Amino acid sequence: MTMKHSTSMRVIGLAGWSGSGKTTLITKVIPVLLGRGLKVATVKHAHHEFDIDRPGKDSWLHREAGASEVAVVSSRRWAVIHELRGEAEPPLAEILAKLGPADLVIVEGFKRYAHPKLEIYRAAIGKPLLYPEDDCIVAIATDSPLPQAQLPVLRLDDIEGIANVLEAEARPREQIRPATQA
Repeated sequence: MTMKHSTSMRVIGLAGWSGSGKTTLITKVIPVLLGRGLKVATVKHAHHEFDIDRPGKDSWLHREAGASEVAVVSSRRWAVIHELRGEAEPPLAEILAKLGPADLVIVEGFKRYAHPKLEIYRAAIGKPLLYPEDDCIVAIATDSPLPQAQLPVLRLDDIEGIANVLEAEARPREQIRPATQA
């Protein structure tokens, strides 16, 4: 199944404990997906404070002065920094709506959302599987055997297979919702 020339953005997440290799995997699978003709975007959830500009730079000074949004634009890239200033963190759907056109969006983080996810699992981290507690997990990529898993299990180095799962299991942006609270 290919999503080439699709008109609808589709979304899939990567879930896993810190240190499991989510970012490394994203950097390996994006070129494979691009090679299939897909336009790929990513959304990364960060914890607490983070900056994409540096203290002393003009854009940083604009934010420090109180601007709610600062756009930085060059001939190679542009970014908009929105300062929340006490507002609630926006829901994932709102962030997805702000992205430009893409065939596939890979979301890292936002684990409290009901979107399909590939779990990245390394036994060496010493943490339990997120599956089956998270019923949105559709497959597991791991460096160790998981005979007990009731889901497809892929090797972490099977980048083509992982790309296949991401492509096949992604869901339309419109279907992404916060998980229902118990």
